[in-house]
Amino acid sequence: MWTTRTTIVMLMSGVATIASLGQASALEAQAFVDRLTAVYKSAGLDFEFGSATMDGDTIIVDGVTISPEMHGGQDPMHFDTEITFSGVTEGDDGSYYADSATIPDIETEFAADPKGEFSLKDIRIEDLYVPGEDPVPAIANMQLMGAMSTGALSVRRAGEEVIAFESFVNNYSYNPAQGSADLVDMQSSVLISGIEADLSSVSEEDPGAGAIIDALGLSQISGDISQESSWSMADGHLTIDEFLFDFADVGALDIQAEVTGLTPAVIEQIVAMQANMEAGGEMTDEKAQAQMMQGMAIMQGVSIVGASVRYDDASLASSLIDFFAAQSGADRDTFVAGLKSMLPMMIGETGIPALKDIVVPPVESFLDNPESLEVRIAPPSPTSALVLMAAAANPAGLIKALGLVVEANMPLE
Repeated sequence: MWTTRTTIVMLMSGVATIASLGQASALEAQAFVDRLTAVYKSAGLDFEFGSATMDGDTIIVDGVTISPEMHGGQDPMHFDTEITFSGVTEGDDGSYYADSATIPDIETEFAADPKGEFSLKDIRIEDLYVPGEDPVPAIANMQLMGAMSTGALSVRRAGEEVIAFESFVNNYSYNPAQGSADLVDMQSSVLISGIEADLSSVSEEDPGAGAIIDALGLSQISGDISQESSWSMADGHLTIDEFLFDFADVGALDIQAEVTGLTPAVIEQIVAMQANMEAGGEMTDEKAQAQMMQGMAIMQGVSIVGASVRYDDASLASSLIDFFAAQSGADRDTFVAGLKSMLPMMIGETGIPALKDIVVPPVESFLDNPESLEVRIAPPSPTSALVLMAAAANPAGLIKALGLVVEANMPLE
């Protein structure tokens, strides 16, 4: 009898222990999801996750709905699929790390008439960091992941593929290691490769635009988008080395910029100002004026080192000239000559005479032979945005302060 009672008690204790372990795992999984929700809410994304379960150091979440809080008018996006967080660990400060977060391939319909279909494969985030502090410091928000990638994307309309890409890769590196409150600097890169777009269906909704697309040979376009940047925390030195849109037989547009003073403290102030704007209710003239003054004060320490926008033609500019020449009933040379004759007058209408010598010669060269056109600002020394705003009262002085340069048909450095 005693043995029987002992066995029953032991069995009941074992069941209770197993049940309590199951409850603890569920609570740990939910705590991770709750923290993830709170962190991304501070970044302007409202996540609503489904139920979460834990198996060892793996947490599986049953679906998510994402609402962009700071961009009114956009509908929430619901993904009815499992999200698997692998290698999850919790830090002493309430933070979490996950080696990876993966989502099964997505195949869904987004419209009925005409039928719209969307697919995305191999969705993966590496080195997911979920900070434990509240409010989340800007320097922690900068380190939320080590990499994000996907495989092929396809968007189809009435059974025809209208846009696709082969892969998307976004990588980050941190010095020192990710999650450090003493972040020194970081680098990031983005590559969207194998982009394909079919614009032939535009004519169904806008025959005029469709005719222009056909005339310019833009019915089918392909290319890549890439970006490289680095950011130093101590002096807020942010450099965008490349933000390149490169499309075969169309052209390449590259944007570069360099600023200083964009420190984590400045980011904190900008985020706080945005939060106050969101919570401030109806906007009045007095509030708008106060926010503008606050924004100017925040940006006082941010200086422009330089920036440029360069376009290298691969047929688009030349095709545009031919198209509009044909529309006007003139041959190309006559049409270009007409544009060049009007250019000084058009620049004169800006009321900034100093622009004439800067803009007219390179634009004329580009019209004669469309190879490249670049607009660049290079102040003699890093110049505060507020100083430039003050200089705007004297356009000629502003041009000098900016070090504005326009160049045509110059080789890439």
